[in-house]
Amino acid sequence: MVRLLRDRGFEAYWVGGCVRDLEMGREPHDYDIATSARPSEVATLFENTVLVGVRFGVVIVTLDGYHYEVSTFRAEGPYVDGRRPSRVEFVDAKTDVSRRDFTINGLLHDPLTGTTVDYVGGRADLAHRLVRTIGDPAVRFGEDRLRMLRAVRLAAELEFDVEEQTFQAIRAHREAIRDVSAERIRDELLRLLTSAGRGQGFRLLHDSGLLAVILPEVASTVGVPQPPEFHPEGDVFTHTVLALERLRDPSPILAMATLLHDIGKPPTFSQSDRIRFNEHDAVGARMAEDICRRLRLSGHQTERIVALVRDHLRIKDLPKMRPAKAKRFLLQPDIADHLELHRADCLASHGDLGVYTWATEALAELSAQHPDRERLVTGDDLVALGYPPGAQFKTILDYVEDARLEGRVASRDAALAFIRQTFPPPPGRGEGPGGVRGGTEEGASNSRTPKTG
Repeated sequence: MVRLLRDRGFEAYWVGGCVRDLEMGREPHDYDIATSARPSEVATLFENTVLVGVRFGVVIVTLDGYHYEVSTFRAEGPYVDGRRPSRVEFVDAKTDVSRRDFTINGLLHDPLTGTTVDYVGGRADLAHRLVRTIGDPAVRFGEDRLRMLRAVRLAAELEFDVEEQTFQAIRAHREAIRDVSAERIRDELLRLLTSAGRGQGFRLLHDSGLLAVILPEVASTVGVPQPPEFHPEGDVFTHTVLALERLRDPSPILAMATLLHDIGKPPTFSQSDRIRFNEHDAVGARMAEDICRRLRLSGHQTERIVALVRDHLRIKDLPKMRPAKAKRFLLQPDIADHLELHRADCLASHGDLGVYTWATEALAELSAQHPDRERLVTGDDLVALGYPPGAQFKTILDYVEDARLEGRVASRDAALAFIRQTFPPPPGRGEGPGGVRGGTEEGASNSRTPKTG
């Protein structure tokens, strides 16, 4: 692509993160191109183009199955909304890179000659492992306030430091991050949470003051003491950061749940014979749901994160549970995340992995015994039997699952018979679909709800 632009008389370079990665000896994920060609000229040269930001000189080009962002050299400003420039002026390459965010993202690379052009000191900052704005950091952050969070995320991803003047500007302007949309903040946070330096990234977020603005619930864990016999590492925030660091290649869901797993401790703190956080798991789950909704996470993501926070203490009780109840917990679809959160939680505190080892061995044995984890019956089956939808469905389905795991039922037909015997349908229910007769008034009077574990 660069060659074709050059052959037509235009300047063209690779620019941004791909050049940074090449300089660091890393494989770039994608390639962005900066050129002197105007958007209309780029669209004329290439067949598959999308003018996504023609006003700002940006075109997406699809070539040989790859998507390239092609931007025309430009200067921008002023930024009236803290994100978008009110006007764009097409300029030369040196002026173009001077309006970019960080020096390490302001390098130009000529793939035809293999040379890198550095107008902004990016190579020196790569050598010193620094994230530094191009020019005055207050000006750069005023143009796009998300750049404050992006500086921390980049430092975490690359395991760099944030240059001192840049860092002090983040501290000075941290409140302005409130003007950034929840979706943009969410995306940066999730990238930070899954980066190699996520622990240090959250220390930087706290030190910069951004954490208190973006996630005050997490910031409130700073300085909250814990019982030293269980948490020799220190306060709740220290423990949370250590747990994040102990995770192994986490998904965004697992990383977010780990970040939030103890946010219920500050509001439940009490001290008598020792420090206690009674029901911090339940309180934290409600707080986690509020945070997920505030950050515009999907319903699926929210549900899984809340479940991990709510149940993060249950793993330690598995060896003491009734066998069927423990088996049912271990066979849930997201058990791997529950186990990994427990492992990181232990390594960030007392270090005892005895229950984790027991659980992983029990899971391996269960998986071999029950390769098909689908339930024998579903809520639709209960409706067909004549049961009105409601809270009782979960009790019935869990009870049937316990019976399956204990070997008392082994087939769908046996499960349906077990339900009819143990949970007679309410009075007045006739035959459901398929000819299954509902319970009589006499049968209903003898109904019982067995005690679950």
